[in-house]
Amino acid sequence: MLSVSVSVSVCLSVCLSVTQFNQPVLHVGLVLMSVCLSVTQFNQRYNIHRPETVESLFYMYRLTRDARYRDWGWQIFTAFEKHTRLDEGYASVSDVLIPKYIDKMETFYLAETLKYLYLLFSDDPHLLSLDEFVFNTEAHPLPIYDS
Repeated sequence: MLSVSVSVSVCLSVCLSVTQFNQPVLHVGLVLMSVCLSVTQFNQRYNIHRPETVESLFYMYRLTRDARYRDWGWQIFTAFEKHTRLDEGYASVSDVLIPKYIDKMETFYLAETLKYLYLLFSDDPHLLSLDEFVFNTEAHPLPIYDS
């Protein structure tokens, strides 16, 4: 568990540190999501609202109650609101350094990414408690039954 915590923290810290000095940057939150999710394809700078980073922030906040995970989630959320929200929905971005919209909103943005953001900012620790529920790969909560 500690290695997961360290790797998430290091990744997000590095992303925040690097992007604070990089101009012009669309927004730290979009770059943070894109860089942290593009480890296997480092030269890719698109952002399609994938849920994995905010999912990790949700788990880390629930396990540690460290406010920095909420702070990073808030930066991501405000970047989505400011830079990807359109009248019709939310657009993906093909390059976070040179903003250009992709005419597509992935369904997982509503179904997973926003769900994890909602849970991250919920003040009720019993709302879908990790002691009572496990999330599948599509962010559906499944109850944990006693055997």
